[in-house]
Amino acid sequence: MATDRDKAAPAPAPEGERIAKRIARAGIASRREAEAMIEQGRVSVDGRTIASPALNVTEANVIAVDGQKLPAAERTRLWRYHKPPGLIVSNRDPEGRPTIYEMLPPALPRVISVGRLDYNSEGLLLLTNDGALARRLELPSTGWTRRYRVRVHGAANERALLELERGVKVDGVQYGPIKARLDRAQRSNAWLTLGLEEGKNREVRRVMEYLGLPVSRLIRIAYGPFTLGDLPPGEVEEVSAHAIEGAVDSEAAKIRRAGWAKAKPKKVAPHKKAQKPRARR
Repeated sequence: MATDRDKAAPAPAPEGERIAKRIARAGIASRREAEAMIEQGRVSVDGRTIASPALNVTEANVIAVDGQKLPAAERTRLWRYHKPPGLIVSNRDPEGRPTIYEMLPPALPRVISVGRLDYNSEGLLLLTNDGALARRLELPSTGWTRRYRVRVHGAANERALLELERGVKVDGVQYGPIKARLDRAQRSNAWLTLGLEEGKNREVRRVMEYLGLPVSRLIRIAYGPFTLGDLPPGEVEEVSAHAIEGAVDSEAAKIRRAGWAKAKPKKVAPHKKAQKPRARR
């Protein structure tokens, strides 16, 4: 007979990983594309066609897509890419504009971007073959600073730039702190260096327009510990496994430290501690 303790015990976590994730790690499709393949009846596990992606698999399972055995999962890899302006960071564009994936070297495996840069922006874009790593590095909780070199039209007010460190609300959207430095003023233009941790959609352009400084050029020069350096436009360079591990370990340590800081209880002075009421005689 089951006891109350047995009933309350949580079910053990299933072994392995989701089938769509395993297919994505093999480098032949994204997780979403893999789920579509499964629904189309194109995926089998141990010789049986599956109809739902709600299945965990292990290395012992034999997985096939369109009758072809799934290749071994690739190791996690990361690349620095110098995105030129005039490219969309998407697999396909409804307007027919060129995408970065059409311009990447043919020898590169299937990759996804860590965050995005808009059509007219340029500079550092991280690419990886690991979707879980991409999602992890995109989170604001990493505390990583995205740095940009920005050319704006107009006279930059240094006091207004300093106010950005408090955050600013534009058209109902609250943006976090931005560190802005005026590097050079040239007649009707100015060059700035901006640093921010959140990186919302078109954040730099919208905040600069709010200050009356429309952006004419935007170059991302760093994403956390990874920098653009002298990488030429359109070129791709792989990041070493050691550098990936160091960056991820550093990011995890920051999150742990932040968590510990929040968890510290407030100290109460001895004379302010609540006293127990005296028992009545």
